[in-house]
Amino acid sequence: MSVTEFRRYPFKVGEKIYICDGPRKGDWEVIRVDENKVGLRCPVTGVEVNWARFCYFVSEKDHEVSAGK
Repeated sequence: MSVTEFRRYPFKVGEKIYICDGPRKGDWEVIRVDENKVGLRCPVTGVEVNWARFCYFVSEKDHEVSAGK
């Protein structure tokens, strides 16, 4: 069976990121990180947002499923 794995991205304060699609699309700078939220600032407008940490596609791999699950 093929399984798609997702992991939380390990954001680092000061990191510059680009989100490729969706409502968060665009350039951002990481300004805060905690266990549950990530704070981002748009380098163009200066708008700051605080969002729940989100996942990114990491890999797809074959995975054996146990008979009892």
